[in-house]
Amino acid sequence: MLVIPAIDIMNGRCVRLVQGDFEQRTVYSEDPATIAVDFARAGAVRLHVVDLDAARGEVGNRDIIESVIEAGLTVQVAGGVRSADQVEAWLGAGAGAVVMGTAAVREPEVLAQCANRYPGHVMAALDVRDGMPAVSGWTETEPLDISELIPRWNVLPLAGMILTCTERDGTLAGPDLATLAGVLAMTRLPVQYGGGIASLTDIRRVRETGAAAVILGRSLYDGKLSLEQALAL
Repeated sequence: MLVIPAIDIMNGRCVRLVQGDFEQRTVYSEDPATIAVDFARAGAVRLHVVDLDAARGEVGNRDIIESVIEAGLTVQVAGGVRSADQVEAWLGAGAGAVVMGTAAVREPEVLAQCANRYPGHVMAALDVRDGMPAVSGWTETEPLDISELIPRWNVLPLAGMILTCTERDGTLAGPDLATLAGVLAMTRLPVQYGGGIASLTDIRRVRETGAAAVILGRSLYDGKLSLEQALAL
């Protein structure tokens, strides 16, 4: 199982939110690229980078994210990616994968177009709140059961799926193993899990489900565990 550190970027800075609430944010660094270099030195091979401003439909942080990509790790870019042109632009900038969330839920034809054009380089984000997909920077939920959504994705040449349990995200309350198990039972796509991870025990529990990767955010930034410890598992 891969251990993937997350860098969430807002107004050019590295931040963490609580349950996706933009009013509950903590700034951890003014220089996200430096954080990426630190993660690389600690042994990370992949980063999950989210443009929070773009996710809300605002002006994004493209230059900052490009500087993160230059740190040399494989970067999966998320946040506000809703068209084939954006996917092409990020892959052209050196991203290893591009993550589609709102478009994957609301515009399945766009996701299919991108996945088929760039097989193995597009991921679908399943951000779950109250059992429904959260979209538009987690500010809205789509009245759609995930059991209807995942079969659409299973037939596409996706690089994988990212499951984030938004009620747990940034809370250090532990992973939502029930939701993770339910999603894994519905797909053979590689599934990355994020949300609530606070300890090495939490990482082990996610690994035991068969998830392909775990995404770490606040637990690293708050010093609850070190990336070296997580990678050693």
